[in-house]
Amino acid sequence: MTSLPSLRALDLAHGSRIWLAAEAADMRCGFDRLAERAGKVIGEDPLSGHLFVFRSRRGDRLKILFWDRDGYVLWYKRLEAGVFKLPRLEAGARSVELRASELAMLLDGIDMSRLKRVPRYKRSTRNSASE
Repeated sequence: MTSLPSLRALDLAHGSRIWLAAEAADMRCGFDRLAERAGKVIGEDPLSGHLFVFRSRRGDRLKILFWDRDGYVLWYKRLEAGVFKLPRLEAGARSVELRASELAMLLDGIDMSRLKRVPRYKRSTRNSASE
């Protein structure tokens, strides 16, 4: 059985990103329909190796779609009580990118909407054409 990649593996995989769809998905959707939603709703290639996270209308179920070299992997989690607490989404956003730590908090039941990220140093990127 394949498990979710570890946080360390996700953090080290520089090309791998995690996308959460803003709108609820039908949890009856399988591999192909979720891959289609990854392209249309999130706007990313489902074969890219990124993780695509979809939630149910009630918020008690999550599906994570991932392309693993030669086929899709689909993880499905249903809570017996409560709902997943999603991060704040900007109005009109169709998706939001998550960090590996944020996905771990989401799966672990931490309410990210109540968390506040403190300002950190962010290295500015210079456009080589302007030099």
